[in-house]
Amino acid sequence: MDLLQLRYFRMVARAENITRVAEELRVAQPSLSRTITRLENELGVPLFDRQGRRLRLNRFGAAFLVRVDRALDELDGARRELDDLAGLERGAITIGAENLRVVQNVIADFLQAYPGVRVQLFSGTAAQVSARLAAGDLDLGVVSLTPDTPGLAGQELLDEEVLLAVSPTHRLAGRDRVTVAELATEPFITTSPDYWQRIVLDRVFARAGLRPTIVCEGDEPSAIRGLIATGFGIGLLPAMARDYSGPAVAWLHLDDVYCHRTLHLVWRTDAYLPLAARRFRELAAERFAEDRPGGPE
Repeated sequence: MDLLQLRYFRMVARAENITRVAEELRVAQPSLSRTITRLENELGVPLFDRQGRRLRLNRFGAAFLVRVDRALDELDGARRELDDLAGLERGAITIGAENLRVVQNVIADFLQAYPGVRVQLFSGTAAQVSARLAAGDLDLGVVSLTPDTPGLAGQELLDEEVLLAVSPTHRLAGRDRVTVAELATEPFITTSPDYWQRIVLDRVFARAGLRPTIVCEGDEPSAIRGLIATGFGIGLLPAMARDYSGPAVAWLHLDDVYCHRTLHLVWRTDAYLPLAARRFRELAAERFAEDRPGGPE
């Protein structure tokens, strides 16, 4: 068996879908199927139960996957250590975030300091970022929820208030503060339950014994402000959004002490963290400390 077989097996084992993995790898599906079949023939046992076109990892495959994960993680760690020995003139770092905009300044600082390091980015929900970290596909993640995935450690970057945004012509636009009860019948624009905005919205309404009226739910957090500006509805946005360019909205404080979010930088505790990732972690801590109200000038 060779490394390519093992990497292909790991991807298929996680997805349990040959077609999807073939599309991701941009290889022909029959070729990928033959690679898996050859691996099974070499091992002398089937790694998947096949039901038509569906694959399901069986007990042999599950046991083998544990060893493959360990072996590939060790080899990837060894490669990263060699990159570290060569210095930061080369190497790579992979970073995941719920919203890439929150890390764009750190990335700009990092690329200026270490132009030889290749940076790869992934955008997804906190759960997706954590899952990719745990699988070894990312070096670092930036998420707005406290990481509770085993094997992950976190460092707080920012704790900020979450504000209510309304259109400039909304009846509340001239107010500074508002209670949750006053918003009982207001139409909300928010994300799906997988994102922190929806989690905070549901939490503050539940504390008031209410449920929000949702007129727009989606997986595009960056579109919320624009929709609010049209007057279609109101929504919750992080305080840092006030510093971003975008459609004009009015900002209000919500009378709930739990209407805030905490941004964490997370990484695996059981894998080698490359030098580039450690430098990015240091830069992120410094940059967010500078941008924090009352931080260093």
